[in-house]
Amino acid sequence: MSGLRILITGFGPFPGAPFNPTPALVDRLVKLRRPAFDDVARLGHVFNVSYRAVDRDLPALLAQHRPDALLMFGLAASTRHVRIETRARNALTTLWPDADQVTLRHGHIAPGEEARSFGPHSARLARAAQSTGIDARLSRDAGRYLCNYLCWRAIEATQASNGPRLAAFVHVPLISRDGTAWPGSRITAEQLVDAGEAMLLELTRLTRAAGGATG
Repeated sequence: MSGLRILITGFGPFPGAPFNPTPALVDRLVKLRRPAFDDVARLGHVFNVSYRAVDRDLPALLAQHRPDALLMFGLAASTRHVRIETRARNALTTLWPDADQVTLRHGHIAPGEEARSFGPHSARLARAAQSTGIDARLSRDAGRYLCNYLCWRAIEATQASNGPRLAAFVHVPLISRDGTAWPGSRITAEQLVDAGEAMLLELTRLTRAAGGATG
């Protein structure tokens, strides 16, 4: 069996959020040096916050790298804790433009479905994050913007015969540019890295158990 391949993603800035902490978090997780990751190829990518970018980049990344799992991060600026999403809703905002200044004219992603679930492994990731002492909770609402859209497309990818075994999406709170906690929150950049590492380790274990790294 060859080593695992895990794609770790974040998002860039977007209207209303000129600073997004997820690119730095992705960079730290990709560069971690731990024996547990010796046979894990960690691939990092930062999406531009646009529907066009997700539709272009995600299929290209999956085709090029054939990751066994996806660990995705996004910013929830109004939340003061870490949110591990359990599902993607079939909902899109028609109010807020993306970073390409595109405002959608319809409020759904696909006809006929209300939501798509990530699966029971979301709870395992939440417990892994909580083990570091961070305030992490399960969430049933990934919003109606690009994070929710990426969730939907990622779950869709896991349902393909040659797609990733598992996918997970984590919303993180806003932190200050210097890595300190944002007013009203107790979470720092270092705490996000610790929680991210714990979730990455757990996702690695779960992917191996699901039969990953077969290519």
